Order: sequence, then structure tokens, then C-alpha cells
Amino acid sequence: MSLPRQLRDESDFDQLPDNIPISAMIADIEERRGFMVFYRFVIEVKTKGGSKYLIYRRYREFFALHQALELKFAGDSQIRQYTCTLPTLPGKVYVGNKQEIAENRIPELNNYMKKLLSLPTWVLMVEEIQMFFYQTDSDSLQVPRALRRLRPPTRRIKTVKPKPDLLSSPRAEVVFDFSGSGQLELSLRTGEVIFLLRRVNADWLEGTIRNQTGIFPASFVKIIKPLPDSDSEGEEDASRTKEGPPAGSYSCLRCYLHRPTGVETRDLCVEEALSARPSYRELFTRMRELFKLEDIALNYRDRDGDMVRILDDEDVELMVQEGRRRGWEVKRPINQYPWELHVSLASDFSVYNTEP
Repeated sequence: MSLPRQLRDESDFDQLPDNIPISAMIADIEERRGFMVFYRFVIEVKTKGGSKYLIYRRYREFFALHQALELKFAGDSQIRQYTCTLPTLPGKVYVGNKQEIAENRIPELNNYMKKLLSLPTWVLMVEEIQMFFYQTDSDSLQVPRALRRLRPPTRRIKTVKPKPDLLSSPRAEVVFDFSGSGQLELSLRTGEVIFLLRRVNADWLEGTIRNQTGIFPASFVKIIKPLPDSDSEGEEDASRTKEGPPAGSYSCLRCYLHRPTGVETRDLCVEEALSARPSYRELFTRMRELFKLEDIALNYRDRDGDMVRILDDEDVELMVQEGRRRGWEVKRPINQYPWELHVSLASDFSVYNTEP
């Protein structure tokens, strides 16, 4: 009986390409305000050739990687010439403070990546591992906020921020009260002055007021001094990629609320890539917050224009696929999802072609 081939063969290791990852360590965690608030891990990756770069991954991406590797190396699908024992991935946690859960996972995930990248050289060449540690265009555009675990402890230096030139800053006056929904949106009061940072899309702006930064509908303010032309709607941004908007930007989902009295349209803006696929539970929770209603149903329109009710994650997947197939038919802003969400009252069946 041959011994399990768990130790790296140095001669094989020398033949690996220079871009193969050989070590990875979590440098920080960052809060993101997506369809639900989540934390992602900022990971410094080192390659065989000596280069370093940062990637940004959620726990769900670790979980998906581990599941893919288990399918590849377990049971009948195992590569028969070799044996490979995968490291243990910390399990899912369903209850608790999200930040504390993420912090507690750091040493466990560091250990997982260390053991994973210490497996035989042929494991490092597996596509799933290479793609997980690959720095995508979206990763390269991100701006890390702290990287506190890579920096040595230093004394905190008090800095004095220069006061902004209030007369030259782009700004607007609030003409209607607005109650923000969720942590991304600002709440505004009539008569306040808000300083503009940029245009999110045709309907939303980002600005600062009362030491808070967030987004708000452009129709609720009167522009006093406009943003520079380079920030105006329709200007192509070379830093945007197919993966989603650049760092600090938002992706927007067009949402419709159908009532017997009419249809209300809103854009839900989130810090997610355009490739993100939310769960049914995430969408349902956010729609309750967005429209301030409890007894609702989620829907999408199929290729015939008929309304289809969403009941689970599989239905969400069908909605996303349908939206992507039909995305070319409708011209949308570059940061808008190609699929749309239709919300109705749970007891209102008039939005469908047939009544129950």
C-alpha cells in the first residue's frame, strides 16, 4: 500500500508557474452594505514568483470553494493516482453578531488557507483554487480601508482635517423631507444643505450631511452648485468592469411595488457586484424595509411579460437568468442589474393573469 501523497515534492514545486499562490493571510475585515449587511475578508496573497496582491472574499466564497474541492477529491470522483485530505473549514454560524463572527473566523480561515496551500503541487494547479486566489479586475480596483493586521502597532497621531471650501463645493438644498431606508440612504429634512460627492445613476446622488455620507433621490433636492461634468450621468468610467462598479460605488436594482392604486418605482442601491445573486430571504427582508410593508410577495416577469411569484432561492436563480437573457433588449445604466424585482401585496392576485 502506498503512503498518502500529502507532502510537497520540491522538484515538482520548482516547475510551478510563478503566479501560483503559495501563502495567504487575512489582513482585515470590512463591513459591506449589500442586500444585507455582511463582512468580507481582505486577504494578502503571495505567489511563488514573489509578488503580493490583495483579494476580497466572503465566507460564502470559502464555503463554495470547499464544497467544490470535496466533490472533486471525494468518493468516485477522486483522482485515483493520489490521495488528498482537505483541511477542515469552520462551519456556518447562523446566530450572533456578524462582526464578532467574522473576527473569530480570522485565525481559523488563516489556518485553512495555510494548510490548503501546503497540499501537493498538483492540488495547487486545480482550477477552483487558482480562481479563488486570483486577483480579479474588481479586486484590483478596491481601496483597502485599514489592513490593520499587516501594520505594526504605532502611536495614534492626531491629524487636523482641512476645512472644506463651502462656497466652491458642489451642493444642493433639500426641498422635500426624505426618510432613508436601510443604512445606505440618508434621511433629509427640508431646508438642509447637502454636499454632493457624485451621481450614482439618473435618479440617485451621493452626498454628505451632518457628518454622514450616503445616497438620496435627486428629485428631493434643488441643485445649488452642480457636480463637475466628469461626474455627470452617461459619462463612461474606464475603471468599471463587467464584475461590477469600482470601489466605493453602488449597484442598483430597479424595484416596482404594485398596488391596486398604481405602481411605485424605487432603486435599491447596494455595495455588491453586478454578478451578485442574493438569496430569497435577503430580497424579502430588504423589500419589507424599502417599501415599509410586511405582508408582501416577490415576483418577476417572464419572457412573455407575465408575472411569476418567487417562493425560494431556485426562483431567484430563474429570475436572474431570465434578466440576463433579456438584458440586451433594454438599455440600462452601467451599474444597474439586468434583472428587476416586482413586489405585490401577498393577498393581491390581480397582478397575475389568473386568479386562484
